[in-house]
Amino acid sequence: MDWTTRQVRANELSFTVREMGEGPLALLAHGFPDTPHGFDELGRSLAEAGHRVVAPFMRGYHPTEAPERDASVDDLADDLLALASVLGHDRIAVLVGHDWGAAAVCAAAGVAPDRVQALVAIGMPHPATIRPSLRLLWAGRHFIGLRMPWAARWMRRGGVDRLVHRWSPTWAFGPEETAPVKASFDHPQSLHAAIGYYRGGAPGRLVRGFRPKISVPTLAVAGADDPGVTPDDYEHARRKFAGPYDVVVLPGGHFVHRESPAATRDAVLSFLESAA
Repeated sequence: MDWTTRQVRANELSFTVREMGEGPLALLAHGFPDTPHGFDELGRSLAEAGHRVVAPFMRGYHPTEAPERDASVDDLADDLLALASVLGHDRIAVLVGHDWGAAAVCAAAGVAPDRVQALVAIGMPHPATIRPSLRLLWAGRHFIGLRMPWAARWMRRGGVDRLVHRWSPTWAFGPEETAPVKASFDHPQSLHAAIGYYRGGAPGRLVRGFRPKISVPTLAVAGADDPGVTPDDYEHARRKFAGPYDVVVLPGGHFVHRESPAATRDAVLSFLESAA
């Protein structure tokens, strides 16, 4: 099996999606700064396990269309649910998200629990439970910086690699690992739209999908070396889950699924087996 790429129209935007495999839908939502390529290994494992894996370039990430306004988390959640419908699936067998993608899948499961069979959130506890701390304020200073007028220029001058190394201090890959997102950001509209998540997701903005408790069985994957959030933060998030909720802590930082791909694969497949 190998990835194929095509365009589909959903939620009034043209999305480019990568696909592999046949079977129940596994929908994978990447974060920032990343692309669907960050799910290459996990996606292949899910396809080999009998899923139709679809990993979209999230809204604004070239070659997906850039929207005219900044994205909110509710927009991202609506995108995922609309993509599933356009692809012919009333139910999503597993909804996987990392970073902004993790926020999006939590919001999607919050508003449409009947459409999601299982949920995997990587690198971010439920956003509605994140507690302010000096550690988090320092690690999350990009929430201010990326809303500044010079943010795009900073990102083009090495910002991608600086952020990846800041958020995953144990990152040990070469420049080829971040090449796909840099290629996407070579398109000015794409970089503007990706940074727009931070403008659209301003602190204090109420997210519709974060109001309900999540009843969908959920696996949270935490990085033991994440400088921003700790495993305790994932445990604290348990209060937002009315259904089964498991936390697994693996070696790595914010990009734990890329730093510990085999362990992430094993944890996700084991979780899906138990949730079936």
